[in-house]
Amino acid sequence: MRRILQVAAVTGLLGLALGVPAGADARDISRDTLAADDGWAAAGGGTTGGAAADEAHVHTVTSRAELVRALDGGSATPKIIKIAGTIDANTDDDGHHLDCDDYATGGYTVKKYLAAHDPRTWGSAKPGGPQEEARQASAAAQASRVELLVGSNTTIVGLKNAVLKGASLQVKNADNVIVRNLELRDAYDCFPVWQPNTGGLGDWKTSYDTLWLSGATHVWVDHITASDKGHPDAEEPFYFARNYLRHDGLLDITGGSDLVTVSWSRFADHDKAMLIGNSDSATGDRGKLRVTLHHNEFESVVQRAPRVRFGQVHVYNNRYVVPEGSEYRYSLGVSTESVVYAENNAFTTPAHVEVADLVKSWNGTALHQTGTLFNGFPVDLLSIYNAYNSGSERDLTADVGWTPPLHGRIDSARQADHDVERGAGAGRIP
Repeated sequence: MRRILQVAAVTGLLGLALGVPAGADARDISRDTLAADDGWAAAGGGTTGGAAADEAHVHTVTSRAELVRALDGGSATPKIIKIAGTIDANTDDDGHHLDCDDYATGGYTVKKYLAAHDPRTWGSAKPGGPQEEARQASAAAQASRVELLVGSNTTIVGLKNAVLKGASLQVKNADNVIVRNLELRDAYDCFPVWQPNTGGLGDWKTSYDTLWLSGATHVWVDHITASDKGHPDAEEPFYFARNYLRHDGLLDITGGSDLVTVSWSRFADHDKAMLIGNSDSATGDRGKLRVTLHHNEFESVVQRAPRVRFGQVHVYNNRYVVPEGSEYRYSLGVSTESVVYAENNAFTTPAHVEVADLVKSWNGTALHQTGTLFNGFPVDLLSIYNAYNSGSERDLTADVGWTPPLHGRIDSARQADHDVERGAGAGRIP
């Protein structure tokens, strides 16, 4: 017995040394359900995903083809899908990898597209003509492979070191979905479109959020790792003096989605990480977009962590890290009719980033914040923002008109910073 205990102790220490909790692979998490107080997704009956699935609808998948069959066209049948190994969405039905040239059709090439839509000759009109038509057809070919529809009553979990790359997981008009313990990587768009009138100078627009919730309700996203790993946009060229972006959001919550909890997840190495509410004119989002973000890590994220329109969003115990030399614009985006309640979040930044840089407002007026830690020091984020932007933007008010009704224990920002660094992301479920 003593020998068994010694081996168990050594195994536990080894797991900690590797950054993986001891016993992390010992239990089956596929039928776990969201705790009764764990954020907005616990409201209105809670979130159980595919916990009620019978054995015929429990699948372990190792390829895109198997994953597509298990998803069953987004059906609402309770189902559990366990992802093993690395699955590449850019593959054909026989499992052969597809690159951008394999999707290109109608004579599309980047060189021809650039020549056809050069602002010096094309002007500021919306793209059109043979190369834009060819781009659209090529994009449709890729979309048919990488867009994967997740239906109601579904749990997707990653087994040890599971990776889904190149895919856009889409929870559209579905209810009761769980996504856990999975690395989502590099939802790479082969065919960005030029938008000449965006931002004054024009810009490239991409498709494929790594995980997209649209019209989705009761969704729990937990212990995922999402990034552009493999093809960072910073290494892409500039065309028409703009970065040729290949990635959209890491996790976007739009289209009237509601009752969502995102916990213990890691979002890294990306520009626009998380959008909650996609349009100032989407007034149907009022009363929806209720989202809880807790114990998440945002590292090397330029902006949108998150940017919010309309929603009641509780942001607590999250960790924000801006490495030296990395691009940074802001973290908390306060937009039209949003009411963000931020508690005990920790920010670590290089010297050129100031406290007032952490927040950006577009038509938004409300941000409640307490317990913010900035480079190890407590700060009053709201008063500093208002003082810095006095005369240039409207002051933000701390009166958001609501208090979060559902949440677990809220630790100090210092404690959360420590815990999230060690516990957030795929492969770290205790």
